[in-house]
Amino acid sequence: MSELKTIIAAYDTAEAQGYKTVLATVVKVEGSSYRMPGARMLVSEYGEMTGAISGGCLEGDALSRAMLALQQQTNKLVTYDTTNEADATLGIQLGCNGIVHLLFEYIDPSDPQNPIALLKKTTNKRVPALVVTICSLDRYAEQPGTCGIRLENQTVLRANPLIAGEDMLAYMEQVCRSKATMRTVLEYKNVDYELLLEYHIPPIHMVIVGAGNDAQPVAAMAAMLGWEVSIVDGRASHTAVDRFPAAKQVITAAASEFLHQIDIDAYTAVVLMSHNFNYDKDVLKHLLQTSVSYIGLLGPKKRFQRLLNTLQEDGCIIDEPQQAKMHGPVGLDIGAETSAEIALSIIAEVKSFLHRRSAASLRDRTAKMHENISIL
Repeated sequence: MSELKTIIAAYDTAEAQGYKTVLATVVKVEGSSYRMPGARMLVSEYGEMTGAISGGCLEGDALSRAMLALQQQTNKLVTYDTTNEADATLGIQLGCNGIVHLLFEYIDPSDPQNPIALLKKTTNKRVPALVVTICSLDRYAEQPGTCGIRLENQTVLRANPLIAGEDMLAYMEQVCRSKATMRTVLEYKNVDYELLLEYHIPPIHMVIVGAGNDAQPVAAMAAMLGWEVSIVDGRASHTAVDRFPAAKQVITAAASEFLHQIDIDAYTAVVLMSHNFNYDKDVLKHLLQTSVSYIGLLGPKKRFQRLLNTLQEDGCIIDEPQQAKMHGPVGLDIGAETSAEIALSIIAEVKSFLHRRSAASLRDRTAKMHENISIL
């Protein structure tokens, strides 16, 4: 979702300058690929590229394909077959041993339901969103492209003859229940069409409690990943906005005002690093009343246990689900010593925990790095 916001911002800039644009989307992958279906890149008529569809190896050729789609003002599908590393037909020799199908969509700014307009709706609220894309692997067939979105109680569908509205709604409902991206194949006039239904969750909201110097690299790294960053501290001397230029908000607040100042949802991670025992304790007490997904506490295990004991002595009941989301000491064991290294340790643990990954070495992983997309 964070990459989408970057693409949308680039589109808004291009539109304001009167530049034409094309959206490139990975719609299907067979075998291995650097990016999975749903990866996007915006290309302007002057060759500016925002987003990524590969590790950099596809972008050069994709640029020329985007220019053709822009010139013809139509949607086009291009297939990159990299299974034969000795075949230099493409001139790019990806070496990924996979087949990548890319859809290029010309963006008509006069169309209120163009692909970017639809994608923009999915980023307006911090709620899960569904994006529907239809294409055919037959590059001579019609390419409907991005044709629908859903979030909360709002559904927007572009009219297309391939699938009835009620059938599309049924597919969308199934994906929303599964909370996972899914795909299926439809047949229309003897042509097979791929239906990709992407399930997106909001970007992680990283709340850093404490505005000391050691919080700065945590905020910077989180923002670099596209997370939304909030800084909270009770000391006005520390909450200068220029100390945290990448943060969405920097707030001075007493612990008792924490929940009145910060929006907490199921996609929020909080790291307590104020170095003030009572401030951390009081904020933690309020956090346990919310739907926060991750709570990290800086400091040794003895300090963490003392916090829990004090809260329980004050009558706070901490059940197993709440304990499971608390991490003290915060971070992964990577031998971190400096503030930057500790920040890396914290960010890596938050990422792995919220995405339910082991944080183990990929060298020892026996399964595929990317999970297969389920079929409807």
